[in-house]
Amino acid sequence: MTGDDTGPARFCVTNAKGGTGKTTIAINVAGALNQRGRDVLFVDVDPQGNATEGLGLLEAYDASPPTLFDVLTDVDTRPNVGDLVVEHEEMDVLPANIDLLHAEHELTLADVMAQLQGNRAALDALEELTLNVEADDIEGPHALNVLSAALSHIEDDYDYVIVDSPPFYGKLTDASIFATGNVLVPALTEATSERAIELLMQQIAALEDHVDMTVNTVGVVANRVEQTNEDETMIEWLNEVYPETPVWEVRKRVALQRAFSAGNSVFEYDPSVDMADVFETIAAELDRQFDRPEVKP
Repeated sequence: MTGDDTGPARFCVTNAKGGTGKTTIAINVAGALNQRGRDVLFVDVDPQGNATEGLGLLEAYDASPPTLFDVLTDVDTRPNVGDLVVEHEEMDVLPANIDLLHAEHELTLADVMAQLQGNRAALDALEELTLNVEADDIEGPHALNVLSAALSHIEDDYDYVIVDSPPFYGKLTDASIFATGNVLVPALTEATSERAIELLMQQIAALEDHVDMTVNTVGVVANRVEQTNEDETMIEWLNEVYPETPVWEVRKRVALQRAFSAGNSVFEYDPSVDMADVFETIAAELDRQFDRPEVKP
C-alpha cells in the first residue's frame, strides 16, 4: 500500500460511470480526514472541474496559464506546482482548469512517444501534434508518471493526497491511479453499476500490466442507497466482488448536495447529518489501513 508513517498516504477516488457521486464522496472523505486532524491535499484531475467548483473555487478553474494542464504536460512548469495550490477551510486544493480538456490528447501522445524512443522521425512527427509535450522530456517505457512527478514537489506537506479522477477511462485516470497506487471506489446501488465495476477492474488490471504495479482497493462506497430490493441486491453483490474490502453505505440525503452547493463537506456545513458518521468511519479505516499515527490533541 502506498504511504507510510513519514510520507503522505495517497488514494484516487475513481469510477468511470457518471452520476455515482464520486466528487461528493471525495470531498466528504477529505472533510472527515480533516476532522481527524489530518492535513489533506485534494487534487482535482477532472477536466469538468466538478470538485473545484464544488469547493467554491470557480475562479481557479477559469484561471490563465500556468495551470494543472501545464504541470502535467510541461516539465519546466512542474516544479512550480505549489504556486497553484489554493487554500480551503477544510483542505488545500490543487484545482482543475478548463485547459485540462486538452490533457487526454497530450498524455496519449506522450505515452506513444515513450514507446517509440529511438525513432527520431516518428517522435518529431508526434511533437508537431502536441501543445507542450516534448519527446526528450519523456523517460522510461511510459508517460503515466506526470501527476506523481508533480506531487513529489508538494506532497510531503500533507498527511493525505486525495485525487478526484475524471469520470472516464483514459490516460488522465491512469495517471491518477499510477500516482496513488490506491483506489476508493464509489458505486450506485443499481444494476447498471455491475458493468461499471467490471470495466474498472479491467482498466486497473490493464494498467497494472502496462506499468508493472499493483493497485490496492482501500474501500467501496455504496452511494445514494435507498431501501429497495435492488439496493439490497447490489450491496450483497459489492460485498461478494470485494470480499476483503470494506463496503460502506451512504444513504441518499439532500444535505450532502446542499453541502456541496455551499462549497464544503458535510462536516463544515452540518455535522449533525447522520451520514457524517459513515464518513468518519471511512476516515478511521483509512487511518488504520495507512497506519497513520494518532493525532495528539
